[in-house]
Amino acid sequence: QVQLVESGGGFVQPGGSLRLSCTPSGSISGISAMAWYRQAPGKQRELVAGIMRGGRITYADAVKGRFTISKPHAENAVYLQMNNLKPEDTAVYYCTATSRETPYWGQGTQVTVSS
Repeated sequence: QVQLVESGGGFVQPGGSLRLSCTPSGSISGISAMAWYRQAPGKQRELVAGIMRGGRITYADAVKGRFTISKPHAENAVYLQMNNLKPEDTAVYYCTATSRETPYWGQGTQVTVSS
């Protein structure tokens, strides 16, 4: 079992920045990938960014050049730095970790971008 705790969401004006954190606990030795998804009202959950063991990173086209996912070597946590935020980035952001082919999800953190 893996537990995930997210933090860092909030309210920001367009053009602003936020940094999300996701800290895993439990059976973390088996984690092979971690990612951030988001779900806006009335829309399906979508991948935002992911990082795999070994460092391979992927981004959704909508966030390329604005968001950065990172996992420092000395930490278990994964971060999502979000810059130049737009109203369409408003959503609940979820952290997910895959361990031994089983996905685990955090509780989600709200990000609201509005003037």
